[in-house]
Amino acid sequence: MQKRLRIQVRFVLTILMLLSFNPGKTQLPAELPYTDISKIKFNTDIWPLSAIAFLTKADENKNLAELSFKHTLPKGRKIHPPTVSKKPVLFFKLSNNSDSTSSVYLFPGRYFNAVSIYRINPNGVAEKQPSITPETSNSINYRKITLSAHDSVSFYAVITPLKTYTNSLRPSIINEVYVESFIAGEQNFRSKERLFSLIICGLLLMMIVFSLINYFQGANKEFLHYAAYTAFLCFMLLMKALIGYYSNKFNFFVEGYFDFILFCAGHLYYLKFIQRFLDTKNNHRFIYKLCNIGATALLVAAGVYTVLHYASNSYVPEFYIENVTKILLLVLAAFFVFYARRHWEDRVFRYLAWGNASMFLLAALSYLLTFIGPNIKGVPGAFTSSLVYYQLGILLELGFFLAGLSYKNKKQIIEQTRERERLKAENQMKEYEKELAVLKAQQEERNRISVDMHDELGSGMTAIRLMSELAKAKMKENSPAEIDRISDSANDVLNKMNAIIWSMNSGNDTLGNLVSYIRSYAMEYFENTPISCRVNTPEQIEEKELTGDKRRNVFLCVKETLNNALKHSAASEIIISIETNQHLKITIHDDGKGIDLQKLRQFGNGLKNIQNRMTTIGGSFSIENKNGTVTTLTLPL
Repeated sequence: MQKRLRIQVRFVLTILMLLSFNPGKTQLPAELPYTDISKIKFNTDIWPLSAIAFLTKADENKNLAELSFKHTLPKGRKIHPPTVSKKPVLFFKLSNNSDSTSSVYLFPGRYFNAVSIYRINPNGVAEKQPSITPETSNSINYRKITLSAHDSVSFYAVITPLKTYTNSLRPSIINEVYVESFIAGEQNFRSKERLFSLIICGLLLMMIVFSLINYFQGANKEFLHYAAYTAFLCFMLLMKALIGYYSNKFNFFVEGYFDFILFCAGHLYYLKFIQRFLDTKNNHRFIYKLCNIGATALLVAAGVYTVLHYASNSYVPEFYIENVTKILLLVLAAFFVFYARRHWEDRVFRYLAWGNASMFLLAALSYLLTFIGPNIKGVPGAFTSSLVYYQLGILLELGFFLAGLSYKNKKQIIEQTRERERLKAENQMKEYEKELAVLKAQQEERNRISVDMHDELGSGMTAIRLMSELAKAKMKENSPAEIDRISDSANDVLNKMNAIIWSMNSGNDTLGNLVSYIRSYAMEYFENTPISCRVNTPEQIEEKELTGDKRRNVFLCVKETLNNALKHSAASEIIISIETNQHLKITIHDDGKGIDLQKLRQFGNGLKNIQNRMTTIGGSFSIENKNGTVTTLTLPL
């Protein structure tokens, strides 16, 4: 009985409402069925059970019932750019057929930053309800609706869309008990795609670190630009992955405005990177101008977009600016790939061209999927996501960039190595030239001194010897012994001076000259002595340079050895053998009584001097008793 009475009262009220409105203005689809909230276990989509109208700025003073409502259709959920600036008004009916008061939450869709609920009272007046949201976070566009037991009410929901062309209406009524679970489900929407985004962000983060390391090591600004490019893209994709489906103000700010600014900033730095990495200013003027055009367009687009976003209510200009900018970047990429065909032999250019071609194709596909929508029959959801294809383009672009960078670094290392070797060779050549100049100066000085000694001292000593000989001849048997000593001393000094002059003359700095001088000196030295001398020399002596210092020390060692043999050996024959292979080896063998190696004092400092002289010039000295005395002098050539 009570149920029948309630139905009759509801019918009368409906008739009164219809009579109270102006029939010419009221276009509410009263035949819409009620949604029983007591039967909603988790949530229900009320889109098929709703009607929709759009509230323009000129209609703000109108009664909501005066709007032209239409029955919604499943394909009409998307908020198209011309209607983004309008406020969708959703008309729906709810009933509570339970015996207790029940509450539900209305969720109109993801990207709506303001929702107002109007309840139509029995008098047909739309009363604004308090904006009650769930106590949990990220629930800015959820609104609580409460119905008494056995109550049936019509509602308006005035919704303010976010300025984005990816928005759509999908109004749901959610059981109050499960609203937090519903919010968590929204936040975890498309978890596999979000995981893929996080993987891409991880790779971008590694590229940022890699680029910064390269920048700080080589101070190459192109790596700083690439680090900035990857940083902006990484932040944009990271926001998509972490909070892209959150209902909060920061996500709305990123989705409605900031993601395009990040997009422009990232690609601006990418264009600057291309210019520096390929040195387009010097090598590719067309690409240099093309990048400048793109950079200017990005700066202008970001500035105008910002002004329109905050100064205008219309979204259409922002829509065209954003999409024309993206199309322009696709055109620039196509021009870059086309131009690269003319420089295909440049492998660095080729790698970047492949990266841009991959980015162009996948970004174009991503752009296309944004407008045709993700719901393509027979295709898995991951393959219809525009963001997945865009990220694949970024991934391929990174791969080709690394390949190009690896080749460029390898090429630079080779060029730097060659340059270092060239500079090293030049420095060595300069050092050689300096040493040659010093040696030349030393040789000239040696030659001058030898000439002066020969001309001045030699003539003087010769005069002393001649005068002593003349004095002896005049005095005959009565000549004092001092005159003989003067003659002998002068002759000895003259011989020593000749040896010094010979060693100082740079024209004698050859191995053959040393051998000839030793042979000549030895034969002359033993000419009027009881010892016969024989010198064995190679038939052919290789022309090798031997400095005056080495010639002089070797000769003095030979001279000291011959002097010892004459004084102490009591030999009848002495054989000097000279070998000139890898070493200069001089063996002096006499057939005398031999040397007592236990009693070397009689030789004084002579043997020590021989040892010191040979060690000084890098040679060696040995003496042994073997059928006489065998002295060996060895000098590496």
